[in-house]
Amino acid sequence: MRTLNDVSALAAGLAVYDKARRGWLTVDGTSAAAPIIAGVYGLAGNGATSSAAGLYAHASGLFDVTKGNDVLTFGGSPSGPVCGGDYMCTARAGYDGPTGLGTPDGITSF
Repeated sequence: MRTLNDVSALAAGLAVYDKARRGWLTVDGTSAAAPIIAGVYGLAGNGATSSAAGLYAHASGLFDVTKGNDVLTFGGSPSGPVCGGDYMCTARAGYDGPTGLGTPDGITSF
């Protein structure tokens, strides 16, 4: 059942301090989500031995995201390709393309 994401993280408008620029900026998407998920694996302390199978075996330790989609919008209007509304681009109960099994709820699944 793996097609895209195993897990996801809210990654919209995350404030980070840029020391080189001496100021705050916001990051979105993978630039924010990947470090969040890496941090959860770090907190779990078993990143070197964990596998995707462990996530699926312990999916109850994740928040299941059931609303939303992969349609990029700008000013409330779709910008770019619009998905067909299937599980590959629309969140639903259980596994789906945009959110995988869900978002971390602590470190149980990791």
